Amino acid sequence: MDMARDLATALDPSLLMEHAGLVPDPWQRDFLRSQAQRILLLCSRQSGKSTTTAVRALHTALYTADSLVLLLSPTLRQSAELFRKVLDVYGALTEPEPRLDDNELKMALANGSRILSLPGKELTVRGYSGVRLIIVDEAARVPDSLYLSVRPMLAVSGGRLVCLSTPFGMRGFFHKEWTDGKNWERVKITAAQCPRITPEFLAEERATMPAPWFRAEYGCEFTNAEDQVFSYDEVMAAMSAEVPPLFPLAGRTQHEAVDARVQPLFGGTS
Repeated sequence: MDMARDLATALDPSLLMEHAGLVPDPWQRDFLRSQAQRILLLCSRQSGKSTTTAVRALHTALYTADSLVLLLSPTLRQSAELFRKVLDVYGALTEPEPRLDDNELKMALANGSRILSLPGKELTVRGYSGVRLIIVDEAARVPDSLYLSVRPMLAVSGGRLVCLSTPFGMRGFFHKEWTDGKNWERVKITAAQCPRITPEFLAEERATMPAPWFRAEYGCEFTNAEDQVFSYDEVMAAMSAEVPPLFPLAGRTQHEAVDARVQPLFGGTS
């Protein structure tokens, strides 16, 4: 790669995607160019969110020496799949940074950067510090305890946090951060906005899948579970912040305490 092209790629991560033979969608280009420190990607299945974040991970490792990039997913298998996308992009480059060490879940580059792919377990990720970028895949299915454990890793490094997911009900940290979290850049891409998903395919899926499932998987809606007797909104509307809880949760406001006790009813964790 010549110096001018290398400098342009360092300044514009979307060019790395192009060098790997991929044509970014407009939202992918905007995401890769974003300077936001906290980003939520609420995206349809097969919209390209995992590939795009893999490009972001590789760009950080290639162009910021001595970077530590962590890829987190709910399971080891999912972590390996996300890491494979990083390897696919890396392998498509004509003159990538030399690799010193790699396996199915780890890449070490000659510039001192590392990319590690880890399963979403709190005990597995504790101990890392100075992280430049954390990517949480399928974030709606990741335990709240993991999310709370990784945030402090960015305290000193000033690194970025990217959480990507398809909705999985009105529960968990991803839903909470999307609906009322602070200091997040939010990106929502439905299946209808993805040029690779045809209207014919969506029509077939809509006719086959239960409506709430279709709206979640392809419409990016936070829906209630089909077997719920009462919706999340109905339960929350029945709560009152003026009535002290019988067993208060230390350090939380009345609203936070109420929400923390309701979330487990919908599969979330407090």
